[in-house]
Amino acid sequence: MRQISLNTIDNTYFYSAWKLYEEAFPIYERRTLKAQTKLFGNHSYKFDLFVQDDVFIGFILWWNFKDFQYIDHFAVSKLLRNKGYGAKILQEFIKSNSKPTLLEIELPDSPLNKRRIKFYERLGFKLNLHNYKVPSSIDNRKIDLLVMSYPEVISKEKLNQFVVNNHPTIFNS
Repeated sequence: MRQISLNTIDNTYFYSAWKLYEEAFPIYERRTLKAQTKLFGNHSYKFDLFVQDDVFIGFILWWNFKDFQYIDHFAVSKLLRNKGYGAKILQEFIKSNSKPTLLEIELPDSPLNKRRIKFYERLGFKLNLHNYKVPSSIDNRKIDLLVMSYPEVISKEKLNQFVVNNHPTIFNS
């Protein structure tokens, strides 16, 4: 599997990734294409694609902050799910980075959401039960989520520090 780091939308695989992005995430959790294009100018933001034998597998969109890596969006092509690609991508991501990793997850209020949590737990992520909200990308509401962290749980204070230091960059971009 080959990793391709993008810094522009002018890539053969970008539109496959963008289509998956729009299918995999609800509209209130997504950026517009215009906002995504502007993000490529931010040195902390990374848009990594994964390809094998010229077949698009998936992506991981993430931020490299001072104290944490933050996985913003992660998805594997529908046709390739449950074949180990997601685990392999995340294992390589974790191995190639030395900072603690954070990601957001939906509340465990459905069988699918519970399965996602278990998937991340199998990879060593820990579920933090701290109250956590993010702004919607389409209106003024706040979305209740949970944070998972690797390799250890994080304190409420550390999570609050992450929010204060990094949410303005993540959610105003």
